[in-house]
Amino acid sequence: MRLIAVDTATEACSAALWQDGEVLARFALAPREHTRLILPMIDALLAEAGMQRQQLDVVAFGRGPGSFTGLRIAAGIAQGLALAHDLPVVPVSSLVALAQTAAREHGCERVMAAIDARMQEVYWCLCQAKDGLMRAVSEEMVAAPEAVEIPLRNEWDAAGSGWDTFADVLVPFAGEALRRRYSGVLPHAADIARLAVRDHANGLAVDAAQALPVYLRNQVVSKRSSISS
Repeated sequence: MRLIAVDTATEACSAALWQDGEVLARFALAPREHTRLILPMIDALLAEAGMQRQQLDVVAFGRGPGSFTGLRIAAGIAQGLALAHDLPVVPVSSLVALAQTAAREHGCERVMAAIDARMQEVYWCLCQAKDGLMRAVSEEMVAAPEAVEIPLRNEWDAAGSGWDTFADVLVPFAGEALRRRYSGVLPHAADIARLAVRDHANGLAVDAAQALPVYLRNQVVSKRSSISS
């Protein structure tokens, strides 16, 4: 399989090319420069692999939640490539991708993933590894930091800009559920690619018209869950 993945959901901008288990990637911490950077990143990866766009099999993108503008950029790129070359698209949760990045960088197996949603809220999801790949084990939500779902038992790691911004609220609120907190973790297209390969094999690809961002705003959430593992 030859799969291109893009992510512009946060202040990070990244692209990755999966080719039969090998991953090439480009990453830049570049707020407000996603539009300028993302297409050259894709072209650089394809050139490095000696590949043309028409040789791709699948497109994947970070579908959110995250920056409204960033999500539209990634969805637009994915839709454009899919329509131009008749490719299926795999939308990947930005929160699960964040957890996968934490797993790759820090060896995490259970992650309380949080992205700063502005407006004094966070995007939130509990993720757990299975066969080395993260999956969501709670509903994704947007909520005030003191209203997120905290696991009642087991030790979880924390990652994402939500933890960086609201550590003073989230750390005491998590209490004994929190094992370690990792700062500076952002979703990465290389991890979106890894997750997308699994999701594609599980039949979760969609056509270009269905490759839409997930914003989460205005969703009703509850304060705590009974998740225990």
